[in-house]
Amino acid sequence: MSDKTIGPGTTVTLHFAIKLEDGQLVDSNFESKPATFTVGDGNLLPGFEEPLMGLAEGTESTFTIVPEKAFGMPSPANVQRLPRAQFKDMELEPGLVVSFKEPGGDLPGVVKSFDDQVVHIDFNHPLAGKTLLFDVKILQVA
Repeated sequence: MSDKTIGPGTTVTLHFAIKLEDGQLVDSNFESKPATFTVGDGNLLPGFEEPLMGLAEGTESTFTIVPEKAFGMPSPANVQRLPRAQFKDMELEPGLVVSFKEPGGDLPGVVKSFDDQVVHIDFNHPLAGKTLLFDVKILQVA
């Protein structure tokens, strides 16, 4: 155990869990291999890096991450109206995740509503607008 603390450019190995405010688990690696990243390398959103600054090895903590520091607020511009014909024989229902081919890869969208003419697809991040709880256990700082 060292007395080195997390700061810009440090390499951090940690266990983490991301939960919704009601405690519903979104993602965790506590039961698997820890994650390692370098502060500022872009692997972790800045809103998740900021509360880690100054923490030392062995620290366990929970932080509340507001939507603006996490995945942002949902934007009405990210809800698209697409022709129903584009979904041919698909069995649509609200909440269904549909993958769309884009030049950069697949882009997931969620069916919000539909009728015989139009399907409304929400391309906002599924965690947009959500306040998150970020549990961490710092295993190593180098």
